[in-house]
Amino acid sequence: MLKHFVLGAGLLAFCVPSMAQKNAPAEGSAQALQAGVVVPKVVSSTNPEQSYALYLPSKYASNERWPVVYAFDPAARGSLPVELMKEVAERYGYIVAGSNNSKNGDWRPQVEAVQAILQDTRSRLSIDERRVYFAGFSGGARLAASVAQRCKCAAGVLLSGAGFAPNSPPVADAGFAVFETVGTFDFNYGEVVTLDGKLDALRYEHALRRFDGPHQWAPEAVMNEALAWFKLMAMKSGFEERDTAFIKAQAAESEKRAKTLESDGNPYGAWSEYRQAAKTFDNLGEASAFRERAVALEKEKAVRDGAKREQQEFEEQARLTEEISQGLASLRQDSSNRADIHNTVEQQIVDLRNRTEHEKRAEKLRVLRRALAGVFIEAMETGNRLLDTKDYSHARTYFELGADADPDSLWALSNVAVALALEGDRKGALESLRRAKAKSKDPATFSAWLKDEPAFAKLRDTPDFRALFPTALQP
Repeated sequence: MLKHFVLGAGLLAFCVPSMAQKNAPAEGSAQALQAGVVVPKVVSSTNPEQSYALYLPSKYASNERWPVVYAFDPAARGSLPVELMKEVAERYGYIVAGSNNSKNGDWRPQVEAVQAILQDTRSRLSIDERRVYFAGFSGGARLAASVAQRCKCAAGVLLSGAGFAPNSPPVADAGFAVFETVGTFDFNYGEVVTLDGKLDALRYEHALRRFDGPHQWAPEAVMNEALAWFKLMAMKSGFEERDTAFIKAQAAESEKRAKTLESDGNPYGAWSEYRQAAKTFDNLGEASAFRERAVALEKEKAVRDGAKREQQEFEEQARLTEEISQGLASLRQDSSNRADIHNTVEQQIVDLRNRTEHEKRAEKLRVLRRALAGVFIEAMETGNRLLDTKDYSHARTYFELGADADPDSLWALSNVAVALALEGDRKGALESLRRAKAKSKDPATFSAWLKDEPAFAKLRDTPDFRALFPTALQP
């Protein structure tokens, strides 16, 4: 459903030698970068079209080596993951760099973005080669996993809202740890949970953290846990000196989470937490109590029922979306009954949305929200692919279906307007922009987008556009 890509040999050729050799920052190169604050745009010294957001710990010094997290957002929002990680990065001494260029789409620009951020940070900063981490959300998660697989330079990968790229599944002896995060309403929830089982079978060091939320970057609290977990893995590997107080504090946090799940009447969740903690703290001196409690809980019927119920939810989500996905695929083809197919798919989407809006039972609502979100993303990403090929009419159809799934989506409404403008339908484009403006929660960003979007070049001089968006025309 989500876009993925194939990394070229160029990335492999770049990553291996550069990470294998000892990096030597240019004299004075880091002094121009302010520590202790997020720098939203650091321009690559060798390619001015490439940039990244950066956070350096306030105690950063070039005479020491520092672990680094490279983050990839599917929409090239480099500052977003850096902001989410900055507090924990400050606490534990991580450098965090988020690409402002990498985004879902063709693989070549993504490869160029990866090459640029790796090369530039290594020329400017003092990086601990043994503790290089890649993080990503959605399509960015697939990118992060693929980079780690090919560069042979990663200590760990943080995956938010998606797993490995379908054409590059996890294999044994990869040499890096994996921390997975997923929202309980994420349409990729089943994929990420299933991946956790595969990683277990392949004997990865791995951890899974669920959080209440949709398809999004993990929240700040989960980022805190993820980077702390990577710190524990570094102690296990001997890349960082063992800190007994830190290990015990993290074990206490794990125990607190597990006991909370037990007291909340979630034995399956508690069992998963105890089992995961036993693996995390194995060889760190804190595993035995977790292991004993996991073994005890595993015998309870409620735990087995919880596992079965979760699998049934995955199957129900697939059932809810199967016919809609088939219809969306059929709409890509011009056929004599295309209008009928469109009407059927549109009604199915509206029916699914109505069911979701009126469902009161939490366990049913959870599955419906995942299914509806999956349909929305499938429609939007299909539309984006068609827009890239200049098939504006068909792209608009998919964006409109996306808006049927989520009428409040600024993304869907904005893309409908773009497609209509490119089709030459000025009236329709302006109406869609009016609707989008009403949904925007950030007027300044929306105005900036209107000012820069090439599709609206011919609209900006019209009286209707000037009346509706005067701030977008200001210099």
